[in-house]
Parts: sequence; C-alpha cells; structure tokens
Amino acid sequence: MKKQIIPAIIAKKQEELENRINKVKDYFNLIQLDFMDGKFVPNNSIDFDFKLPDTKCCFEAHLMVNDPVGWTEKNYDKVDTILAHFESLDDPQEIIDVVKEKNKKIGFVLNPETSIEEIEKYIDQIDQVLIMTVNPGFYGSPFLPEMVDKIKNLRDKSENIDIEVDGGITDKTISLVNNAGANMFVSGSYIVKSDDIKKAVEQLKKIIG
Repeated sequence: MKKQIIPAIIAKKQEELENRINKVKDYFNLIQLDFMDGKFVPNNSIDFDFKLPDTKCCFEAHLMVNDPVGWTEKNYDKVDTILAHFESLDDPQEIIDVVKEKNKKIGFVLNPETSIEEIEKYIDQIDQVLIMTVNPGFYGSPFLPEMVDKIKNLRDKSENIDIEVDGGITDKTISLVNNAGANMFVSGSYIVKSDDIKKAVEQLKKIIG
C-alpha cells in the first residue's frame, strides 16, 4: 500500500496560507488544508474565501466545520479530497453522495472518542478514514497512544482503505501508527515549523520504510 507523508496547513489569512503552502510544496505530492469554523472546534483556520497558489500538489480538505455539505457545495472545485468529521454529519450518506457527484474523493474523520463501529456500514463507499490521534483544533497537541488500537481495528476490517492519521505525528510516534496499519501520515507542526523541512520529511520516510 502506498505510504505518504502529508503536511497540514493552518492559516488565518490568505497571505499566510500562500506562504505556508509555498514553504512545503516542493517536498510533497499531497497537502492537507485544515478548515475550522470556530464552532465545531474552538479555533479558526482558512475561514475566508481562499485561493490556492498554482502547484503540482493535490489538496485534501480536512473540514472541522459544522456544515461540511455547505462547504463542499461552495468549494469542492478547489480541492481533490473532502474529509468530513463524522461527528458533524446529520446524514453521513448525504456527504458521500454530494462529494461523489462532484467526482472528488471522500473520507470520514473520527475524533478520539468516535469508534470504528459507527462508520462500519459506510466503509465500502468511502476512499479513506482519517483517525485523529489528538483532540482536533490546534497545532502541537499531544499524541494519544490509545488510538493505535483503533487503527489496528480499522485495518482488520479493511485491507484496502487508506488509513490516515493526524495529530502529534513526529519521528517519535510515526512508527507506532505505521506498525498499526496506517499508510497516510499527516504532520503539522513537526514539518511546517521545522527549520529543515527536507530533512524532517526524509527522517519520517526512513522510519516508515
């Protein structure tokens, strides 16, 4: 299964968004954009009418918002993958249908307290599952080691689904989630705040093999 290291971008303004994307774009094929509405999580990020710089990268939208369907209808053309928090969905089937109608990839995001069993009936309809290994909303939150069993549980249920992890992923924690069955690894502050991004990425890649 293809393994990927993915930087996560948080931004308050358009200029900051462009600067952070431009800082990492040469080292990655896929960039995650963190959208926060200040309601679903107690923080704000990219909550403006954003534009993305021209890059060779694909983009996935991690929607920490109360209305992921409305966000998708407005912004789907700017990104390649929509990742919606399962906890924000009144009707999970609706977001699956809306995103597939737009010919985009769809994934569900699970907060630490949400079990795999809650999404089990949708697994065959979605492209990936993002398991939060921290409580969402901030850069630099501590890694929750008890999420390792959740990753193993999901991999046991599906050999083919992309399992993404996000939160506290560093050179100290990435082997835990890799060994549990994850194949997509989001790293926010460890990469974006690094003095040497290329070195940080190479270090993570070396660990996961």
